[in-house]
Amino acid sequence: MLIDILRTFLRPYGARVAAITVFVLTQVIISLYLPSMNADIINNGVAVGNTDYIWHVGLQMLGLTLFSVIVSLVAAYLTAFVSMSFARDLRSAVFRKVLGFNAQDVDRFGTPSLITRNTNDIQQVQVLVTMGLSMLLMAPLSMVGGVVMALRHNVRMSILIVVAVPAMAAVIGTMMALAIPQFRIIQKRIDRINGVLREQITGMRVIRAFVRDDFEQARFAVANGELRDTSLRINRIFAIAMPTLMLIMNFSTIGVVWFGAHLVSTGDMQIGDISAFLSYIMQILISVMMSTMAVMLVPRAAASAERIKEVLDVQPTILDPVIAQAQTEPGAVEFRDVTFRYPGAEQPVLRGLNFRVEPGQLTAIVGGTGSGKSTLISLLARFHDASEGSVLIGGVDVRDQNRHQLYRCLGIVPQRAYLFGGTVRDNVRFGAQDLDDDAVWRAIETAQAGDFVRELEGELDYEIAQGGQNLSGGQKQRMAIARAIAMQPQIYILDDSFSALDAATDARLRASLQREMAGSTVIVVAQRISTVLHADRIIVLDEGVVAGIGTHDELLNSCKAYQEIVGSQMGVNA
Repeated sequence: MLIDILRTFLRPYGARVAAITVFVLTQVIISLYLPSMNADIINNGVAVGNTDYIWHVGLQMLGLTLFSVIVSLVAAYLTAFVSMSFARDLRSAVFRKVLGFNAQDVDRFGTPSLITRNTNDIQQVQVLVTMGLSMLLMAPLSMVGGVVMALRHNVRMSILIVVAVPAMAAVIGTMMALAIPQFRIIQKRIDRINGVLREQITGMRVIRAFVRDDFEQARFAVANGELRDTSLRINRIFAIAMPTLMLIMNFSTIGVVWFGAHLVSTGDMQIGDISAFLSYIMQILISVMMSTMAVMLVPRAAASAERIKEVLDVQPTILDPVIAQAQTEPGAVEFRDVTFRYPGAEQPVLRGLNFRVEPGQLTAIVGGTGSGKSTLISLLARFHDASEGSVLIGGVDVRDQNRHQLYRCLGIVPQRAYLFGGTVRDNVRFGAQDLDDDAVWRAIETAQAGDFVRELEGELDYEIAQGGQNLSGGQKQRMAIARAIAMQPQIYILDDSFSALDAATDARLRASLQREMAGSTVIVVAQRISTVLHADRIIVLDEGVVAGIGTHDELLNSCKAYQEIVGSQMGVNA
């Protein structure tokens, strides 16, 4: 999973990665060459008192060091550019994929998990890329080069490397085996704490209304404690491993000094060579330590990459056709033997729906709670596809249409009005970006929102909070209606969009919409019978089937389900 993501999203930056490799290799070569030069200064300059040689080689070392600093800065800049661009591209890919999800796909992961995957998980992989292009690239080169240079200075002392490096590798391998499962768990713990926190913030008013503060605090404490416990287990692993690695490195240093002094006393080795060998073995062991620090990121990045790949590998159940068909009857809506069941459900929500809405008609859909009204609307908007039968818009099955083409002809006002963070103007123009202010005001006035918008500070420039939290329910509904009107669609779908309005505003809005939507197809889901009395046709749903179709008067005489609804609201005796 991790390799696939790195290969896919680093490919566009291959030239920069190659340049980073060259710069890092240059740094390593210089760092390996400097100890040998230092040994030459000690052996051929300090030991014999040759000041000119010391100055000559010392200036060369200074020049190489300055050049190494410049190369290091360029490599660091390129590394930051590549890692940040990699994360940007990966976030965009996940975001585009999630935008194509339907409700079923979102429910499969859960909203908190999708947020975590597109933020924390991608950040973990980004950190690995940053470290990989620096430490993980430099450490192996330094280690191999250090071994070669150490052997070049003294073969017998290199036995210390044969002992120290495998010992460190064993410690690192054990640490990885213990840490990888814990890193997978910790990402799930983060999902959990995000889910609890999101639910508590969203439902804050309900929590306070039912005096459940203590219960919710306890629930958050459990999720928080689980995250803490998992983090502590990981830290304990590293707390044991790091001192062990330092102990091995320090013993190696002692060994070099001990055996090197013995070889110097017997004349088999010069003092400068001991200095160089000590530098090389320290480079080797520090490279192992650097690798350890970078490799510590691999388990968590691998777990995160696996979760990201799960999102990227999802094949959405709702796709555009290979060859899209153009609509032949603009404004027409038809259900042909439509049955729909949610995944895993034994019984369908809708069964055998057959009806047609002619262009320009006002059609109302009524029914009791759970009768399938909102599900019917979701099939129209192609948030779900019918399990059986066909839903036609404009004379063409919605599955044979490009979704952008389909949505351009629909003006949808959802049951739960949702507004985005931004100005009033931005929200009204959400589906029609080229509208001028006059057109925005016309849509607002038609939606009966003009009075309250004029009272807002800045009017069209008033900043609406995310979700419309600084507006009332009725204000949000009217703003959502204005957003749909601004699109000037062929078909309006109003899913119980007047529920938060008082009777007077409801009446004014219906009269205004009747004028504005003349000639357009309007489908209204409503709870109030007063909202649908003058509809061209009323479709009555009862337990997922069409119980009756007709005008108000016709249904009063022929449809028992409609009679019961009217009787419960208007006191009409069925």
